[in-house]
Amino acid sequence: MARPRSTLVSIEDTPFYHCMSKCIRFAWLTGVDKYTGKSYEHRRDWVESRILELAEVFAIDVAAYAVMSNHLHLVLRVDIFEANSWTDREVVEHWHQLFKGSDITQKFAQGEVIESFEVTDLKHSIAQYRSRLSDISWFMRALNEPIARKANKEDGCTGRFWEGRFKSQALLDETAVLACMAYVDLNPIRAKVADTPETSDFTSIKKRIKAAIKGEQPEALLPFIGNERKEMVKGLMFSAKDYLQLVDETGRIIRVDKRGAISPESQKILNRLNIPQENWLKLTTEFSRLFKGPVGTVQELGVYCEHLERKRRQGAANCQRWLCSS
Repeated sequence: MARPRSTLVSIEDTPFYHCMSKCIRFAWLTGVDKYTGKSYEHRRDWVESRILELAEVFAIDVAAYAVMSNHLHLVLRVDIFEANSWTDREVVEHWHQLFKGSDITQKFAQGEVIESFEVTDLKHSIAQYRSRLSDISWFMRALNEPIARKANKEDGCTGRFWEGRFKSQALLDETAVLACMAYVDLNPIRAKVADTPETSDFTSIKKRIKAAIKGEQPEALLPFIGNERKEMVKGLMFSAKDYLQLVDETGRIIRVDKRGAISPESQKILNRLNIPQENWLKLTTEFSRLFKGPVGTVQELGVYCEHLERKRRQGAANCQRWLCSS
C-alpha cells in the first residue's frame, strides 16, 4: 500500500529527496516510439524548461535531473528557510507566476486596498501558498500536470499520462545525495542513449558541463560550493570540478566499450565518503533497485523512522551493506 507523502518527508532529517515520475499506457514522454516510429523529442524542451522554471519559483532547489524516454528523475532540495524569508508580497508574486490565485490575492498583488473583512482570507491564502511553495508534492504537481495536458492534447486522448503518484525517497546524508545525483546524471549512459555526460541531452550534468567550460555554474541548479565555504547555508559540499570528473570516470567504467578507471583525485572523494570503489559503482548503476525507501546510514535511517513514527526501517540491510566500508 502506498504511504501518504507526509510519512515520507521529514525536513527535520534531510532537505534532499529523489523523485521519479513514469508515464503509463505506453505513453512516451520523449524519444522515438520504436513501434510507430513517431518522434517525441520536442517534448524534452517542455520538460526541461518547466523544471528550470519551477526551480526559480519554488523554494526548492534542483540538484540533478534526467529526462528519459518514458520517465524522469529529479534530486530536489527543500529550502524552508528561503520560503519563510519571503515577504507576503513575494509569496503571492511567486504563486501567481504559476497559478491564478484568488480575487483577493490578485488585489493584493496589484496594490489595491484590502477591505477589513478580506484580511483573514488573505492571510490564510498567503500561509497556504508559502507552505505549498516549499512542498515537493506541489512542485511535482506543477511539473507534471501541464506536461500531461500538452501531451494528451498532442496525442488526441484524455486520461492519465503519468502514474498516479510520483515516487520519492529521502536522501539522509551526503553519500546518498552524491550517489543519487551521479545515478540520475548517468541515466542516459546506462540506457545507451548517450556515450558521454557531455552528450547526455536534457540532463543536469550536461548543463553543468556547458557552464563549467565558461568557468561558471548554472544559475537554475543547486551549486557546488566546496569544503572551504561551509559558512554558506545552501550548496553541495564538493567542488563542481571534482563531481564532474567523478561522474565522467564512472561513466567510462559503466560503458563496456571504454576502458575507464577512478583516478586518484576522484578516489579522494570516495575516501572522504568512506565508500569503496565497488560500492560506488553499485550505487550509481543500481540505486533505484537497491533502495525503495529512504537512503542513508543505519543510524540516520533509525532517527528518520523515529521522527516519522515508523516501526519498520525499510531498506536497512542494503543501507548497511552498500553505504559503509566494512
